[in-house]
Amino acid sequence: MTLALEFESKTVTALVYLSVFTGAYKIITVVLGYLSVLLDVFVLPGVSLNKYGAKKGHWAVVTGASDGIGKEYTLQLAKRGFNVVLVSRTLSKLESVQTEVQSKYNVETKLVSFDASLDSEESYQELADAIAGLPVTVLVNNVGQSHSIPVPFLETPIKELKDIITINNTATLRITQIVAPVIVTTARQKKTRGLILTMGSFGGLLPTPLLATYSGSKAFLQSWSSALAGELKSDNVDVELVISYLVTSAMSKIRRTSASIPSPKAFVASVFKSLGRRGGAQERYATSTPFWSHALMHWWIENTVGVYSAVANTLNLNMHQSIRARALKKAASKKE
Repeated sequence: MTLALEFESKTVTALVYLSVFTGAYKIITVVLGYLSVLLDVFVLPGVSLNKYGAKKGHWAVVTGASDGIGKEYTLQLAKRGFNVVLVSRTLSKLESVQTEVQSKYNVETKLVSFDASLDSEESYQELADAIAGLPVTVLVNNVGQSHSIPVPFLETPIKELKDIITINNTATLRITQIVAPVIVTTARQKKTRGLILTMGSFGGLLPTPLLATYSGSKAFLQSWSSALAGELKSDNVDVELVISYLVTSAMSKIRRTSASIPSPKAFVASVFKSLGRRGGAQERYATSTPFWSHALMHWWIENTVGVYSAVANTLNLNMHQSIRARALKKAASKKE
């Protein structure tokens, strides 16, 4: 009887110690994770673009380069001394950005008019021809499309569904297959590193009702980009998925900036400021949530309710139901 009581006492003591240790470990892990976010966003410098051949005659390829975030990537890469291949659908808009780049920065540019929704072999070949022989070290996969307004999946127009998947996924993969081998070759020959940035989204971070197709397309880019990072690491090519919440742009239809909604200029500046650091994406390989408020939002969601939780899903649903109702009301008023 005494031995049984002694064994029970030791077991209870061991369980208490284990619980205390587990709780302390969890608290320490959370605190260190949060400190890492703050250090990445506010203190520690990112990787210098000099590592990728800035100001050495090297080239960057930017898709969706005519507006918003893509235009800012173009301008800020040119400012740092990269020649730029601008890829987008509308040639007149590309020419306008080209004029701005050439008036501000002493770099070369090339234009490729490319409608990603068409998934055209001729367009892919035109891009391949445009970069043939160029020392390309940077690719920015920025081209993308969302839904015109939040919409139930079962009511999503077929063309909209196909365009989102083709632009966000198929075209991004095909373009990367064309440009990445050139980056690998340049990195090897010039003894430098290559960089592939792909634009992610909170829509891919959190399953998003009423944006189901877009949400799925961006979640796909997360897995693909992280896998690609593992494949190209030995080729001296860094691959990073860049996650953003809302940014003022034609796609978001938001014009006013705020603490949580930066301008494209401020957002892209945050990308290059913290390049190579995870920001709010501490739990994700080869991923960054760089803008300070987005980083804090990402980390807190991940470490409280969880990105795949019913709570997050319901909040997202309610928000997009409200956005859809306002959009439908606005459309109806225009018809009257």
